[in-house]
Amino acid sequence: MTTDMNDARRFHRASILLNGQILVTGGYYSIRGDSFLRSAELYDPSTSTWTTKANMNAARVRHTASILSNGTILVAGGSSVSTYPYSAELYDPSTNHWTMTPNMNAARSGHTASVLSNGKILVTGGSNIDSDSNEYLSSAELYDPLTNNWTITANMTVARRAHTASMLSNGTILVIGGYGGIDDGYLNSTELYDPSTSTWTMKANMNAARGEHTATILSNGTILVTGGTDVGILDSTELYDPSTNIWTRMPKMNAPRSGHTASTLSNGTILVVGGNAGSSGGFLNSTELYDPSTNNWTMRANMNAPRGTHTASVLSNGTILVTGGYGGSNVGTLNSTELY
Repeated sequence: MTTDMNDARRFHRASILLNGQILVTGGYYSIRGDSFLRSAELYDPSTSTWTTKANMNAARVRHTASILSNGTILVAGGSSVSTYPYSAELYDPSTNHWTMTPNMNAARSGHTASVLSNGKILVTGGSNIDSDSNEYLSSAELYDPLTNNWTITANMTVARRAHTASMLSNGTILVIGGYGGIDDGYLNSTELYDPSTSTWTMKANMNAARGEHTATILSNGTILVTGGTDVGILDSTELYDPSTNIWTRMPKMNAPRSGHTASTLSNGTILVVGGNAGSSGGFLNSTELYDPSTNNWTMRANMNAPRGTHTASVLSNGTILVTGGYGGSNVGTLNSTELY
């Protein structure tokens, strides 16, 4: 274990600053509306300490946090009890100050944000609020740091939230899976955004529908997708090859997981941490390692606490910092952190 955060939080975000420190933003600590957090705090790996930083202008859960080329952090959207459903804001680590940007064109939570090669931020999908009675979004928009403006770009073909978005080696963005609402359920569809043409193209379907999964780009450019939720919690994994547009089933993990994390270690292996196994195991303290060279999963040391909807950040020395999350009804929302 390392030192605890100042606030317990889940569905928060953790961003690696240019100096290697970790900025944690937002989240919530219970299902009560007043528990949604505006707070931010900074972890310094050199001292293993947490420092409270300036509050965001709005409380946010399931938001996005993107590092811009100048070192500022763009936080966008998320569920909130405040009056900022469309809002986004910028954090400057050098001044410890948050500045509102113009509003996004759509309020969204559970969306993705990808930093494009031209420096713009592509935001995709999400929903208006964490409820099936509200709209699931196919819309996408771009933030331009040079002009401080949001611009609508082409809609995705499929509305989705709780999906992933991965940048391929050619700068295109592959959006994978997610949840499309009561009618469409969890999705196996994928689609590709080309920034040079501002167009979306449907790609091959996954073998399994899933949301709340992970998608990790391997050293050879393929994408490993793990776990997530469909009718139940999934232990399945699959690999996408952009050069052939083919999904291949891979060995199953040792445990089903949703709301877990997947981190790339310095040797190219993938460490999967925690998550929720549902009725088969509840929230997990287990971890496991995928080795692309052998195509095998190996159990690793357990965490000190079970947790899902946490964050995992790869520090400059190669260790993994895990923060917060939810450990189940007997554990609650966590302020604990640990290093692997």
